[in-house]
Amino acid sequence: MKQVTDLTTIEMVDEFIKKNELSFLYVFTPECSTCHAIFPKLREVVEHYPEIKFGRIDATQVEEVAERFLILAAPILLLMISGKEYLRADRYVRFELLDEKLRKIYQMYMR
Repeated sequence: MKQVTDLTTIEMVDEFIKKNELSFLYVFTPECSTCHAIFPKLREVVEHYPEIKFGRIDATQVEEVAERFLILAAPILLLMISGKEYLRADRYVRFELLDEKLRKIYQMYMR
């Protein structure tokens, strides 16, 4: 099972992105039922990409994350490569399409 790093401060978020060239951020709120439904499916998709590090951020605990990444509602899924946002998805995730986009980006990056 893919390891998930809980990021509990904005400094931890910044360090996670800086330390991991390929990082996937999952921003959620605890009371969001959609967030709870999406997480296991997302974890399953990200499992196929061993070089992508997976971080989870509770937006109610790390309030600065909304401003930093221009987040208006949870959940938000962000793929960061070398500190830059390459892919963004929101609560209406089509997992087949997300997996296809991740695969293409991953293959190009791993060349």
